Amino acid sequence: MPKIIYELSDGSTRTIEANAGDNVMQVAMSHDIAGILGRCGGFCNCGTCHVYVDAQWADQLPEPAFDEDALLSESAAERQPGSRLGCQVIVTEALDGITVTIPERQEFD
Repeated sequence: MPKIIYELSDGSTRTIEANAGDNVMQVAMSHDIAGILGRCGGFCNCGTCHVYVDAQWADQLPEPAFDEDALLSESAAERQPGSRLGCQVIVTEALDGITVTIPERQEFD
């Protein structure tokens, strides 16, 4: 099973085994990973599952689609290289060990 390493905003990490075909947001929510809200349920409509994919892994992902790109541009967390919506990052065996950092906030105050 591929593993996802979540770096939380408090500096701690959690490593979770995932099933291929799941997405980073689903796995985080089903394991109570703090900081992933997923308000829209994973339909790429809200931007509350924003993560920063480690540079080592970012090049292995497909480019963000138009709707994901637009949501990232308007998200509460600063957009950085490697910014992705967790609901759009599909786990594969090739991504075993992917590291994602969760921003300090997902929503505007």
